[in-house]
Amino acid sequence: MVTKEECFKQLREVIDAVLSTVDKDGNPQSRIIDIMHIENDKIYFLTGRGKHVYEEIMTHPQVSYLSLKDNKSIRITGKAHKLDDQKHWIDLIFDENPFMNNVYPKGTRYILEAFCIENYQMEFFDLTQKPIYRHTFKFGDWEIIPKGFEITDDCVSCGTCYASCPQRIPFLGENHYEIPQENCLHCGMCYENCPNDAIVKKE
Repeated sequence: MVTKEECFKQLREVIDAVLSTVDKDGNPQSRIIDIMHIENDKIYFLTGRGKHVYEEIMTHPQVSYLSLKDNKSIRITGKAHKLDDQKHWIDLIFDENPFMNNVYPKGTRYILEAFCIENYQMEFFDLTQKPIYRHTFKFGDWEIIPKGFEITDDCVSCGTCYASCPQRIPFLGENHYEIPQENCLHCGMCYENCPNDAIVKKE
């Protein structure tokens, strides 16, 4: 089982990640923005006040971060907020990420603003395992909405779900087949092929 510490370690090793926001017209926008600091389960990053992404976060604080390394992805979904004591956080982040001095030398660093994501969910997804493996962590007051599929008591244990599953993960439990959620692709093959409509999509 993956730990949150292992996920945070990967986020800092990769650094470059895709941050997605929503613009004033409701269109999704994505760009590479480094994850600059992680402390007490909180994610920190910087962006310039003149950038569109700054306006987007200030207007719509809901953001999504996506990082990928060796077919292991980490997705963060949550809310970002601008920090107080900006000079403290900007100086701390520049000390931890000295390459930033080449981009924003001397006092130009203070055109940047520091943001924090503390209420969020972090989903780890590993395609290198067989079957695949996923795990979701919750931080702050973020509410995790269940995803995927589950098999109901209408199951007659015919085994069609197992036969149709790309990962062959459904197993026969005490009363009917069950889906181990940590190994599910969420593809819907079992749902579409069940002859008894005994599989439901989580809402």
